Amino acid sequence: MTNPPIGTLAGSIRAGLGCACPHCGKGKLFRGFLTLPPRCEACGLDYGFADAGDGPAVFIMFLVGFIVVGAALVTEVLYHPPYWVHAVLWLPLILILTLGLLRPMKGLMIALQYYHKAAERRFGGTGGTGAP
Repeated sequence: MTNPPIGTLAGSIRAGLGCACPHCGKGKLFRGFLTLPPRCEACGLDYGFADAGDGPAVFIMFLVGFIVVGAALVTEVLYHPPYWVHAVLWLPLILILTLGLLRPMKGLMIALQYYHKAAERRFGGTGGTGAP
């Protein structure tokens, strides 16, 4: 199976989840754990448009919270383990899932911003500060 082209939605999603440049799919999207370089090393795309904000963290909190709370409730109902077993099981799982998903989710949100040409104050009309 061939990879979808970068200019398509599927290609943008693949590039974002792979933490690659949303334009060329070849350059690295991150310089550190979550730090963006000023531009792509392969194609020179300026990453000034990229502002994922707290979006990735919010989505991950909801997803991981749903998984861990559901699993903890099922474990409690079926096995009735002591509290220390819950701590040993769920705290590492929370850390692994949240930290493991943070980079791909931020990459996905930046790739979707690029694909949809998202920009600040696009719907304001006046271009002012937003004050009445």
